[in-house]
Amino acid sequence: MSAWIRVDLADRGYDVVVRPGAIGELEPALVGRRRVALVTQAAIPVGLVGEARAALDRAGVVHETFLIGEGEDHKTLATVDDLCRGFAGWGLLRRDAVVALGGGVVGDTAGFAAAVYYRGVDVVQVPTTLLAMVDSAIGGKTGVNLPEGKNLVGAFHQPLAVLADPGALATLSDREYRCGLGEIAKYALMGDDFVSARSAALVARDPAVLAEVIARSAGIKAQYVGADELEQTGTRAVLNYGHTLAHALETASGHALLHGEAVAIGLIFAAQLAGTLERIDQRAVAHHEELVGALGLPTHAPPGLRGDDLVPIMARDKKSGGSLTFMLAGPRGIERVDDPDAAAVRKALAAIGVEG
Repeated sequence: MSAWIRVDLADRGYDVVVRPGAIGELEPALVGRRRVALVTQAAIPVGLVGEARAALDRAGVVHETFLIGEGEDHKTLATVDDLCRGFAGWGLLRRDAVVALGGGVVGDTAGFAAAVYYRGVDVVQVPTTLLAMVDSAIGGKTGVNLPEGKNLVGAFHQPLAVLADPGALATLSDREYRCGLGEIAKYALMGDDFVSARSAALVARDPAVLAEVIARSAGIKAQYVGADELEQTGTRAVLNYGHTLAHALETASGHALLHGEAVAIGLIFAAQLAGTLERIDQRAVAHHEELVGALGLPTHAPPGLRGDDLVPIMARDKKSGGSLTFMLAGPRGIERVDDPDAAAVRKALAAIGVEG
């Protein structure tokens, strides 16, 4: 299966290409560039790095590879500083480009470095994880973490293109693969459940179903990004469904939880809170738990986390106005809810195993 999903923006647009060998689209995407900085990680399969370099050779650009560290601990301003100094030392200029080859850490960090280097050089996102293909590589959100929270420093910087080859997922560990299923569960629970009937095939990594679901998820993301690129109207904030608690869980656990795992738990929490507030009925709450569980994702927080630790972190969430803000399901779909009853929040936290 091949799919080209258009992200239509007010003054420009770009394609999300989902197909075998999508990395070959680097050549037309980089026409006219002189130099390209390829940002990746040592753990990215040699074959994928080789494909990227071959495509850059065909494009006729001079290229250099820049490696960053593994994991959220390296998604920092220090890494951005290292990249930008490396770019400068090598001679990357404003009309050149960056290619981000990797998962969410690479895409977010390299994308942010591209956004701030020379006040903005172009970037092409080449995601190699399921989570990046369906979510983080699309939409231009780039950024890094602070000790106080996830993605608190960043910029909107749309890519020239997003090139996703589902075949790259064959090398992912089961845990890393399931991480992407957390974001796919979010899309399914936002309205049109296109996942429940395919959950077994997704867990089994059925190639045809996987390609279809990646394209479907990317299409949903593209619609919301096109409608509200800079999150000014609140439309795009719907994509944060389940993420307020998820980001807090990641921070409080020292990133022992992967993002998709935290999102899965965040979706259950959001459903429990919406149920407690009588925005949705218990059948809808149960549906959240069934869908998330069928994908092999966690439905409860790990032991030892306390509400007294999580609530202050949630209050620092990027979409917060200084108090607790959640995206919750209701009669009109997913909506922003500010300052829900504190007892309801504690009850929902208790339902997912959070103490205190």
